[in-house]
Amino acid sequence: MKLKSKTICITGIGGFIGRRVAQLARERGMSVRGLDANPERARVAQDEGATVIVGDLLDETRLAEAVQGSDIVLHTAAIVREGGKLDEFRRVNVEGSVLVARKAREAGARAMVHLSSVMVYGFRFPPDISEEGPYRGEGNPYCMTKIESESALLEENTDPANFGIVIIRPGDVYGPGSEPWIVRPLELMRKGLFSLVDGGRPIINHTYVDNLADGIFLALEKEAWGEAFNITDGMATTMKEFYTRLAKMAGLRPPRIMPAWLVKLSIRFVNIFETILRRPHIALPGGVEFIRRPHAYSIEKAHHELRYRPQVSLDQGLENTKAWLKSQALIS
Repeated sequence: MKLKSKTICITGIGGFIGRRVAQLARERGMSVRGLDANPERARVAQDEGATVIVGDLLDETRLAEAVQGSDIVLHTAAIVREGGKLDEFRRVNVEGSVLVARKAREAGARAMVHLSSVMVYGFRFPPDISEEGPYRGEGNPYCMTKIESESALLEENTDPANFGIVIIRPGDVYGPGSEPWIVRPLELMRKGLFSLVDGGRPIINHTYVDNLADGIFLALEKEAWGEAFNITDGMATTMKEFYTRLAKMAGLRPPRIMPAWLVKLSIRFVNIFETILRRPHIALPGGVEFIRRPHAYSIEKAHHELRYRPQVSLDQGLENTKAWLKSQALIS
């Protein structure tokens, strides 16, 4: 599929990933539409050149309006949290994903890219795990509903000659605007609440956002319908190395190393005070497992079938992130 002059609709276009893919799509000569529930984020995306519909993912009227006239739909909108109510996750991450596919097909779109996650493999998995799995829900609503959404969408991939679906499983996506891997860790570091576990040895499968966008575009160009691809920077960087570099960038002390059980206990105590003060929880005990993953994921399938090669190095990605943090006055 040639992407130039095509129209792409991005759900969650105002988010970190959606907004950057929209920018890069326009650079490729594509027209961009989108859907976002947040009016302010929608306005920013519209100011950058996209046609944006403000509405909830499960609002069928708004969703149909957003995908109208699109050749491709990129589905990034999802609940992305460490924990919560499974029914809420299922409603958005599974039912919402199926609704996007059906509305896109009804509107005459040619293809859909579903942004899943490497979390379909759970927290404990073998080294260099491939797209074949095994999959592990771990009793975690995010992991479980990413697995379920993939299965449900592959059932919708019944006529790929007319409407094909491809699944992308990103690693830990960072870059300018990344909340979970950049902004929130820095905020926690400043409060003395950010700690690494297991000696800092777990692996962060960092994925610079532009590298992820390349993987998405390659999968569309190759028309890899019905397939799933791991997309990361292809490195096995430890959490200690990554967050020591981030701390240094911000002029902060390197993160502490603590036993996982003690970090979870500390978070529980902080959550109690946040609840008393009616403040949102900045972290959850279950989030510790997300930074304990021991191995890298294989991107050999993307190498072989998509000719995917990460173009932005970790050094360059961190420099780009540093410049953005300075522009937002998040570091001096």
